[in-house]
Amino acid sequence: MSDIYKNEDYETVRGLMSYPRVLEERLDFFEDTSQITIPEDPIERVVFQDRAKEAIRKVAQNKGHILMVGRPGTGKSMLANMFDKVLDRSLGEYLRPQDSIVAFPGKDKNHIRVAYQNPGMIDDIIGKMSMAVEKARHSIDDFSLSDQISPVRKVRNMLLWTAAISAVGGCFYPALFLITGITGIGSIFMFMQENNSRVQEKIQQEGQNKLNSVKHLQDMIPEILFDPRKDRDLMARVSEPNARNMKGGFRHDPYQSGNLHTPPHKRAFLGAHAKAPVIYIDELKSLVKAGYMPDLLEIMQNREFVLEGGNNSGSGVADRSENQLKADNIIVACCNHDTMRYLQEEGDGAFLSRIEDKGEIIQMESAVPETHESIRQAAQYIKQEIERLDQEFMDVWGEVIEKEGYEGVRKRSEQIFGRSLPVDYKLEAREFSRGAVLEMIKELRCRASDRKLSSILRPLNGIIKTAEMNAILDNSDLVEPGHVQEALIEHVSLEGSISREIIEHKKDLKKYLASITDSIGYVVGLAVINSRSSGQMFGQPLPIHGQINSGGSDTVTAPGKLGDIAKAAAQNVRASIKKIFKKIGAPYLGHEMHVEYIQAHGGVEGDSASVAMDIALISDYIKQPVDQRYGVTGSLTGDVILAVGGVTEKVRSVMDPVLGMKGVCVPWQNCNDVEPLLINMDFEYIQNDEVPGIRIFRSPGRKDSFDIFFCKTKYNAYKILMSLEREEVEERMADRSRKELESARHTRPGSYEAIPFPA
Repeated sequence: MSDIYKNEDYETVRGLMSYPRVLEERLDFFEDTSQITIPEDPIERVVFQDRAKEAIRKVAQNKGHILMVGRPGTGKSMLANMFDKVLDRSLGEYLRPQDSIVAFPGKDKNHIRVAYQNPGMIDDIIGKMSMAVEKARHSIDDFSLSDQISPVRKVRNMLLWTAAISAVGGCFYPALFLITGITGIGSIFMFMQENNSRVQEKIQQEGQNKLNSVKHLQDMIPEILFDPRKDRDLMARVSEPNARNMKGGFRHDPYQSGNLHTPPHKRAFLGAHAKAPVIYIDELKSLVKAGYMPDLLEIMQNREFVLEGGNNSGSGVADRSENQLKADNIIVACCNHDTMRYLQEEGDGAFLSRIEDKGEIIQMESAVPETHESIRQAAQYIKQEIERLDQEFMDVWGEVIEKEGYEGVRKRSEQIFGRSLPVDYKLEAREFSRGAVLEMIKELRCRASDRKLSSILRPLNGIIKTAEMNAILDNSDLVEPGHVQEALIEHVSLEGSISREIIEHKKDLKKYLASITDSIGYVVGLAVINSRSSGQMFGQPLPIHGQINSGGSDTVTAPGKLGDIAKAAAQNVRASIKKIFKKIGAPYLGHEMHVEYIQAHGGVEGDSASVAMDIALISDYIKQPVDQRYGVTGSLTGDVILAVGGVTEKVRSVMDPVLGMKGVCVPWQNCNDVEPLLINMDFEYIQNDEVPGIRIFRSPGRKDSFDIFFCKTKYNAYKILMSLEREEVEERMADRSRKELESARHTRPGSYEAIPFPA
């Protein structure tokens, strides 16, 4: 027996078995979630992000910028909303703009001038200007031709008097009748002329527009672009940041000719920079894609900008403001790690530099250590979701409850679920029992590693709601552990559903391989599928076949869709085996190593299968069968097995008795990842030679045992899977190399005479 394992190592394994009791003790501060209170402080309602919450408070005090970096579901959006509430309560009345932003006509048809005015004062100014324009619209004189008619009337009257006088005089002097005729004809003509003018005057008056055209005056009235009395939001939420919704611009004018065109100050509009003290950019990647980063950097530096442009094909492309607009914004931004890498390279990290100048870059925790405080916060989060679900029920069913009572809800719910419900059925959220919370804690542990709880909480919301509905349909007073377990089975992501289908297929594949092979060169590896949405990992068995042929090219081949890490892992395995050949003095004949991931059509990435590859190749070389009832995972470096990810899910995926697995070998460094699997299970300490482990009984009555061994080196795995000690493996490899050398000498006489046999 080697001295790889110390006494404290065995004590560590025995200490793992106390985890269920310790977790129970950490949950003894409540019986059900009705005893849990939700903090009044909105920031404290965000759980598992203590460092981020502390940074938020500091930045709020200093009115600085924030960049939150983390995986989806870790609480970035929730923290941003809480930041808005804290600022609103503390400095809201001082941060909100007090002046209206008003646009005036500029120096020409493509320019405007922007001014900051008191809202009441600008209302008075615009009111007076509007009244003056309206007065001008209605101040119109009636149409009249009196100036033309009056002279005609005077001439007509003079002619009539002359005709009358000449007619009287003609009685005494007949020659005067000639004058009477001429003046009579003249007076008739002038009468006709007067009537014609009066008709024209009447026609003009009847057809006259009673209102003046005052468009040129209306175009001079300023336009209010922002009124602080109407827009009271402290934070502007921008999902797709670009120049239009961040800076503003000018709308397109469809009437660009004649006297119908709209002046630019009437078409101007403002974006988030000018109106909102706080700008929340939910996904910074969209800002990068839109190409708005240079504009944002300039505005963050200068705290002002010029309103300009519009759609490149629109009429506002040439419009701009003559003066600057203020833009002293607090930037609250969120991004994932892929965007963070771009920001580090873009402009030598110019954006990150501006954030750090007045604020802080916050790394959101993907997992937090399991402590009394983190468990309390997990219970608090469940309580918060219960209250939110209760509010959702009232929003949807409140009117039905008010008019028909819960009896109406029951009858209508029977139509939804298609089955009878209890008479005392009530659609209201149930509290979680302590056991149900424990099941949720267990799930959080399974989704993380290294004694941590997953901080990706958004996917748990669906599980909580499903468990609630299960309890409601059972008419249970509380959500019990069984309801949570059912919810975990029902509520899986797309990757989880795919993983289940693969496991079902692998069951038949494993049985088929075991029935037609001698198990030489075949190993059951363990893999995981990662869910991008939830961050959850789903384990599955990964059959691997290895083969070594001597006398060929000294290479390792692993065909299929392998990632760079998986390819490098194959080379590490080759180096580890070559190291043994060198140690035992095996002749250099060349060893062509072939590794196959059986039916891994989707490809393989990572180094967690390197131990399984090594065992498969060694098994083939020494012709030793591998126990197919055991799975193995681990990253091989030399002879040492190092930790890998997803161990909890890998082990859990092969614990189904139908699969026929008896146990697994996992890296020693991953021993803590086994702890959540012990909850609500019977178990005991075991040891195979020097390798410690834990035996879990999967069925009541301590039946269907499942062994988990913690291996430090690949020789520990050899012992479990092939029942061979290190010396036996090396001796059989040396024996095989002797036979190969003897065969090579016989096949090619004289070629290998100088090569000695292994000692």
